[in-house]
Amino acid sequence: MRAVVQRVRYARLEVDEQELAGIGPGLLVYVSVAEGDGSGDCEYLARKIVGLRVFSDENGKFNLDLLQSSGEVLLISNFTLHGDARKGRRPSFAATADPEQARRLLTELAELISKQGIAVAQGQFAAHMHVESVNDGPVNILLDSEKTF
Repeated sequence: MRAVVQRVRYARLEVDEQELAGIGPGLLVYVSVAEGDGSGDCEYLARKIVGLRVFSDENGKFNLDLLQSSGEVLLISNFTLHGDARKGRRPSFAATADPEQARRLLTELAELISKQGIAVAQGQFAAHMHVESVNDGPVNILLDSEKTF
């Protein structure tokens, strides 16, 4: 599983011009599931996302995590994170999981984050979404359960 984690002041998303989900200060997390990913990948990402110390303490240092900063998470499925554009100009998405597996693992990831005491909002799987956010910093972190980066 791969994730792009963005620290935000707020984030919200629309589907069919209707607001579906939104959060205040916290993390906007785009997630892609690869073929072969499983529960262990969800557990790894959930721990990393909740435990990332990317929120500033009273001295302006990155010392606080989501729980300590009372942050929320907006979790959005984004298969394009596994796009491979090394050849040609059109990315290949051959590494992505089938939709049923991806939906199941994204639901599991959301539940694991929520069980740690974090409010989680979600996008709509396989929908065309419009995402609006105000990045805070900006702070952007890349995570990969295979630890390739």
